[in-house]
Amino acid sequence: MNLNDHILLWNHVFIKIMDVRHTILAPGELQPYRLPSSAFLYIVRGEADVYLDHSRHRVERFHVLHGGKGARLRIFPDSGLEYYLLLYRATPGSANLREIIRLMEQDNPFLDQYAFVPHNPLTLYEKVELLEREWGDGSGLGKLHVRVLFHQFVYELLSQLYSQNVQAQKPDLVMQAADFIREHYSSAITLQQISGELDCSAGHLSRLFKNRMNTSPIHYLGQVRVERALELLLQTDATLQEIAEHVGYPDAHSLSRSFKKYKGLSPIRLKNELQKRKTSQDMPFSMLKSAVQQGLLPGYSDIENQFHYRPEGDLFMQGRFKFTAMTMVLCLSLLLTACSGAAGTNTNTNAAGSGNTANAVAAETAAPASAKPEEQAAAAQTTRTVSTLLGDVEVPANPQRVASDQYMGQLLKLGIIPVGVRSYMLTESWIADSGISADTIAGIEDLGGFPMNLEKLAYLEPDLIIGSIEKNIEDYKKIGTTVFLPYWEGESTSGPLDKFRRISEIFGKEQVAEAWITDYEAQVADARKKIEGIVKEGENVSVISVSQGTLYVLGAKGGNYGSSTIYEMLQLPPTEKALNMKDGYENISLEVLPEYLGDHVFVYGSGSEGASEILDTSVWKALPAVQKGQVYKYGSSTGEDDEFVMEDPYSLELQLDSIVKVMLGEK
Repeated sequence: MNLNDHILLWNHVFIKIMDVRHTILAPGELQPYRLPSSAFLYIVRGEADVYLDHSRHRVERFHVLHGGKGARLRIFPDSGLEYYLLLYRATPGSANLREIIRLMEQDNPFLDQYAFVPHNPLTLYEKVELLEREWGDGSGLGKLHVRVLFHQFVYELLSQLYSQNVQAQKPDLVMQAADFIREHYSSAITLQQISGELDCSAGHLSRLFKNRMNTSPIHYLGQVRVERALELLLQTDATLQEIAEHVGYPDAHSLSRSFKKYKGLSPIRLKNELQKRKTSQDMPFSMLKSAVQQGLLPGYSDIENQFHYRPEGDLFMQGRFKFTAMTMVLCLSLLLTACSGAAGTNTNTNAAGSGNTANAVAAETAAPASAKPEEQAAAAQTTRTVSTLLGDVEVPANPQRVASDQYMGQLLKLGIIPVGVRSYMLTESWIADSGISADTIAGIEDLGGFPMNLEKLAYLEPDLIIGSIEKNIEDYKKIGTTVFLPYWEGESTSGPLDKFRRISEIFGKEQVAEAWITDYEAQVADARKKIEGIVKEGENVSVISVSQGTLYVLGAKGGNYGSSTIYEMLQLPPTEKALNMKDGYENISLEVLPEYLGDHVFVYGSGSEGASEILDTSVWKALPAVQKGQVYKYGSSTGEDDEFVMEDPYSLELQLDSIVKVMLGEK
């Protein structure tokens, strides 16, 4: 940030002095302290190593350091240290509010971290000494003098800061958030609380976290809890209830659900698996755990505003899963073991549950059981060439063992029952209404998160793997033929019908896909007739998502959470801003919301945590659409596990029905 913008902010923000402290430390470490607000640290005498987050500063007399809210401060004095700590909070004032908020979101200097020795240290010392004395006075006049002295201190500091061309370091909000989560995982924390601790918006933090970690902060919180619970499960005799309460879950049932979501197994079964491997394999226990555990940060989840996930972003913190030599040995042994039972495990791919379309199509496309061995061999050798973003791939013409980290609904609608999928796929809400038998779903192996568990994947011997994240493709290729089909492209997603067609092309099932699309388009035409006249000629609509106190406006193309059903299928007219959202969404503040809304407003996740921070405000209640009753709330109360999370054919049919019922006042 240049000096003029920095000065502009100091002139137009409201400064509240939170505390002024004069401290003398004996040798030893100051316990880690998370700054409750922005702060200046002014060293009077002594020498020390001072850490702001993970940055080390060697300081001595007259050093000045600055850190923002949420930064972790640690001090290691050599032989004692005397310093002043000035804690303050900066909030936008009323004048030029939008410009100030824009500057602070773009480059907030009140969160900057820096350390330097000013050229005129005694001038600053006089200000700080008097400031601390007046702070202790406690009178109203003294407090007024504190504000004056603080601004004088800042004036002198900025002058010297820029004259020395000191380069400030931006705080690493992602690592600060991860540190905060690891420190407070046993408490009931929310995204809003985490962002509040770091003095940034929830939406901004969520985007940064997902770009860096390939997962959301709340999903990461769940991983931290489950990892700690697993340690306690293996190292102690504590009960599940005791462990659950210790790591932040209300009861053992909630802990078990999270274990299945993150690890693919229940706590007890996972413990038994690990102990069995420990005693039966000639391999270090720590390495054996990798065969079942996913490790921290498996990546993307399908919940919590995932329409802005960037697959090209940095991979998660612990790095991509790498095959060590020992892991390769384990995979080979698993493959050899699997060969003897391949015939038995193959059967579930062609098992047809009675009365459901997917299984019926699967039965039609499966190779006849009576086929001669030579005919089966010829069929197995037949291949097709599929074009992908990573080049052409030769795939089996009729793959029998498909594994995929996305697209389970699309595969089933094409009559393809995968042998294994990512954990989240097995709990999607559309399954209950799909007519697919429980036995069929139970026969699909849970392969964990992103990337899919490679040992379990190798054991299944897939003849075709579909991966949706480019960084995982090379690992999948080591196991079998892999096709890269991104679910997200940049920050937006292709239309759901186009996506379905792309998947059908991989398997040569274009006719099956087009038959469903034709039927679905007939349902859409019928739905349009039902809602005809609700949105009148000349009116337009907006789609927003509210969750955790954050606000997103979804675009006319490339969005998610039902926006494609509303805009592309039902052809409800979007606003000009929705038409021009190249990324498929925009994260906005409440103040500018009226500029984005049309005559009718669809609200996704109105019952989710933090939604009331938007929907109970005077700004929201004053909107014309709200006052006219032209607001349509849809989606589950949590914003998770409902038909609007995914865009497979089953979800699209449910979305269409739900939106029509909401508009007609039936839901």
